[in-house]
Amino acid sequence: MSEIEYSLFGNVNPEEMMGIVNEDSLRVHLIDHPYFDVISLQAWMEEKIRVDSTQGCRIRAVYIDGELAGWCGIQPDDNGFELAIVITKKFWGFGIPIFKTLMRWANELGHKEVLFHLLESRPVYKALNKIATKVQKTEQLGRCFTTYHIPVGKW
Repeated sequence: MSEIEYSLFGNVNPEEMMGIVNEDSLRVHLIDHPYFDVISLQAWMEEKIRVDSTQGCRIRAVYIDGELAGWCGIQPDDNGFELAIVITKKFWGFGIPIFKTLMRWANELGHKEVLFHLLESRPVYKALNKIATKVQKTEQLGRCFTTYHIPVGKW
């Protein structure tokens, strides 16, 4: 069984992270933005570190079997707090255990509900439909999402 570990962003090698966040197969499922370079990646990572220090938030790099796989977190959203899971294609399939960890963190942080926005490029997930109290189409930055409102208490 694979081991999933979570690390502070300050401990991450930026070159490794750049390879992940610039991966084309991953970018298909993210808001459109320019490819990262050294300067923009540094600014983005510093912003994630700042968000991590915000009450109710937790941002972490994800390592699977010792290899950087991406990042995840609970971050502010216009309507509360949202979950983010961004992992390289090599580790697709690890989203469920990462999601469960995020839900435990949301409980620890005292959230009652979190949002999970999945870009229109992603299918509708029956399992998320079952646990969500509300599922709706939303728009952010000109892109359409399926937004799941997920109660935290049972986690």
